[in-house]
Amino acid sequence: MTGSVYGYVRVSSVEQNEDRQLIALENVGVAKRNIFTDKQSGKDFERGQYKRLLKKLKPGDLLYILSIDRLGRNYIEIQEQWRVLTKEKGVDIGVIDMPILDTRKGKDLLGTFIADLVLQILSFVAQTERHARIDNCLPLENIVEIFCRYIYIRKNFNVRLPAYSGACFLSVCRLSLKSANILALFKS
Repeated sequence: MTGSVYGYVRVSSVEQNEDRQLIALENVGVAKRNIFTDKQSGKDFERGQYKRLLKKLKPGDLLYILSIDRLGRNYIEIQEQWRVLTKEKGVDIGVIDMPILDTRKGKDLLGTFIADLVLQILSFVAQTERHARIDNCLPLENIVEIFCRYIYIRKNFNVRLPAYSGACFLSVCRLSLKSANILALFKS
């Protein structure tokens, strides 16, 4: 490899911690100054740091990412960005948790075929996981309303409802809302 080594980190929100990705990139030798980080959804590639990284990359450079879903969560766009990076820009990509996708290896027809297959599968999984997260999201106002009714019933009607921790309560709300049981229980 004759070019520079870069890393890309993405988390979906400012509340999420990117340390695991940063440590992995540093462990493979990416200098901190060459790591670009976005705290934004992976639904598309309209991300500031990713665009800066694209402008900086030159033929012969190496880009590390921890996993495909850190690159993005849109099946078609992941495929397109992979093509842009490897074919148009001439950049190699190292996917730390999936070495078979390391474009420095297996450049023959069979290696390319296998890497393309794995990339398609992982891109599909990344988008499917994104949609599953969206489908399971419960709006905050629903959680607050359910929690208030839960507390009200426990205190005012001396009903023995189970006590839940915050995380457990949220999980119960999500599961119960899907079956509508908790809404019936807490209707005013």
